[in-house]
Amino acid sequence: MIKKDYMPTLTKSKYLTGLQCDKLLWVTLNDPGRIPPVDPGTQYVFNQGHEVGDLAKKLYPGGIDIPYNNFKDNIARTQELMGQRKPLFEASILAGNLYVRVDILNPADGDAGAWDIIEVKSSSRVKDVNVLDVAFQRYCCEQMGLTIRRCYLGHINTAYVRDGEVDPQALFTVEDISARVDAAIGEVPAAVEAIFRASKLKECPDVDIGLHCTDPYDCSLKDLCWTFLPDHSVFSLYWLGKEKKFDLLERGIASICKIPEDYELSEKQRIQKACIEKDDVYLDKAGIRDFLATLKYPLYYLDFETFNPAVPLFDGMRPYQKIAFQFSLHVVKREGAAAEHHSFLADGQGDPRPGFLSALKAAIGTEGSVVAYNAGFEKGVLDELAVAFPQNAAWIDDVVRRVEDLLVPFKAFHYYHPGQNGSASLKRILPAVTGEGYEGMNISDGGAASLIYEENIFGSEAPDEEKAKIRKDLEDYCCLDTQAMVDIVGKLRELS
Repeated sequence: MIKKDYMPTLTKSKYLTGLQCDKLLWVTLNDPGRIPPVDPGTQYVFNQGHEVGDLAKKLYPGGIDIPYNNFKDNIARTQELMGQRKPLFEASILAGNLYVRVDILNPADGDAGAWDIIEVKSSSRVKDVNVLDVAFQRYCCEQMGLTIRRCYLGHINTAYVRDGEVDPQALFTVEDISARVDAAIGEVPAAVEAIFRASKLKECPDVDIGLHCTDPYDCSLKDLCWTFLPDHSVFSLYWLGKEKKFDLLERGIASICKIPEDYELSEKQRIQKACIEKDDVYLDKAGIRDFLATLKYPLYYLDFETFNPAVPLFDGMRPYQKIAFQFSLHVVKREGAAAEHHSFLADGQGDPRPGFLSALKAAIGTEGSVVAYNAGFEKGVLDELAVAFPQNAAWIDDVVRRVEDLLVPFKAFHYYHPGQNGSASLKRILPAVTGEGYEGMNISDGGAASLIYEENIFGSEAPDEEKAKIRKDLEDYCCLDTQAMVDIVGKLRELS
């Protein structure tokens, strides 16, 4: 427990935490052991942010980096360097109990003694939370006695196309957000006071779950705070807006089964509710047969894995453009035939796309349906490959034309199992339809596969033995995705 008169130093991250939720702030300050470790996806975003931040420094030549040493030294070093009137990177500002590290503190042109704040983000646009972030920074700087002229947000320009070395001037859009910061800064003093009051509470505040649990970020305490919800809660109801879900909860309706009969639900939502109440599967045999009739042998069950770095790695690529590095393909030549497996997983740190395309072209024949799950993803990757490698465009266009989406019968609720919990993801559908799942896999989702490949296979010098194990885990995971589709289609044929 904190002492009553204790006043913590309020950083901008804790300020934003306090704006989101008093409970999250209190636990962060007083019981940080309850905060789960940062997940790999979030850490990846942080790592990309560091890379983007380093590139943004090149926009301000002659700037001085202030690498973190310790709290007091960085503040003193910042004060010392301000007299040189040069751009300062990671400037440390302390005003009473308020502390910020400014990404770039730049001397204002033609305004002696004034400074500009430049916040750098790896996102592609200005978000509301970025304005709140910069408003706190400006308030802290002004409380310390600095004159802040303008505030900017440097973010990724997704129209940039790499040609040779990365060009920071073209990679970034530096957007003037001064007017938005002016509108937000008046709220900072009251918010700071409220956050300090919450931080000094002797016990953790009891905060109801709400829209703030995911706005502006997914709360790290969500799994803890939401455990009171029953199985098949209203939050798993298919395609029901967040506001309506919380409205039901406020009315004391937490379970889908408790939703009144006169409550307006769509046909699909009513199917979900009935399946839960009866603990039974809903089956539209005619709908399933219609879908299966669209599949023409030989069938090519296809799944891609990609990663999408903020900073484009190869010439001709844009920020966040998907780089295909792996595929799994199960081929069923005729009904009842055993599936043949083909795969590709890039090796080395060169552009994996040419090898990916060459292997895919060798494995897919010119006739038959190409079956993918949530096929918009694979089709989008193929379309981008057609632009990048126009010599393959005609073949790629033909493959895209033949793609059939296995998501279709499940999105249409031709099949629904209570275990889906309102989701039609492959991870939910496989056990719901076949009774099998992804348990025991070292890699169990596409997001993890992408991160592991980029960091350990493509982007690092991991030991060969470790790389070999990771490659096997990646191959096993991707193979299961396409084997899952084979098994699901087989089961649908039995059921219909």
